Amino acid sequence: MSELLEILKFYKEIGAEFVEHMELEFGEEQQVDPRAELEAVQREIMGCSKCELHKNKKNYVPGEGSSCPDIIFIGEGPGEVEDNYGRPFVGPAGKLLDKMIAKMGYSRETVFIGNIVKCRPPRNRDPLKNEVEACMPYLVRQIQILNPKVIVCLGKVAMNNLLGVDYSIMRERGKQFEFMGIPVIPTFHPAYILRQQTREAISKAKWEVWRDMEKVLAIVRRAME
Repeated sequence: MSELLEILKFYKEIGAEFVEHMELEFGEEQQVDPRAELEAVQREIMGCSKCELHKNKKNYVPGEGSSCPDIIFIGEGPGEVEDNYGRPFVGPAGKLLDKMIAKMGYSRETVFIGNIVKCRPPRNRDPLKNEVEACMPYLVRQIQILNPKVIVCLGKVAMNNLLGVDYSIMRERGKQFEFMGIPVIPTFHPAYILRQQTREAISKAKWEVWRDMEKVLAIVRRAME
């Protein structure tokens, strides 16, 4: 095949018209544009009616960020503010997530943020099994396109639905798992930190999450070596 491609290059250089069609057939110089592929997935999401969640949502929330991120952050599903704006993690929990991402040396524009389901479950309940099954193929395709160095699951619901397990986030946070060959680190959802009642509890939860993010950063560094 390599010899054939070299021949095609030669004929292309001398202006042979048939080369363009052969290049398409053999895949020469075809480059995949992750932004275009993400937009294609987003268009499908914006017209999705595979489960009941689409009936009561205000906006689909497909996810946002870089098309070539080191890190993907995955939550369980949009909340009320996210449903209003059609963007992930833009409420109080999102502001805390933004601060954590900035502390890691990144920004919303350089990571990717998404959810297990793309429409808000009523009253912010956990997504049902059939809702997850309907929506997960979109997330899987996004992960395939983005091919990050590491995935961060924010909370128990994201962790269990992505990995297909039934684990306690209290016991498993900070441990390394794998999805489609990509390292996965679960940690507390930012909303968990906001629910803490005392300054000491808030500080403890933030410190635990940061220790998890140090593991995430170590994975990124190793992948870049």
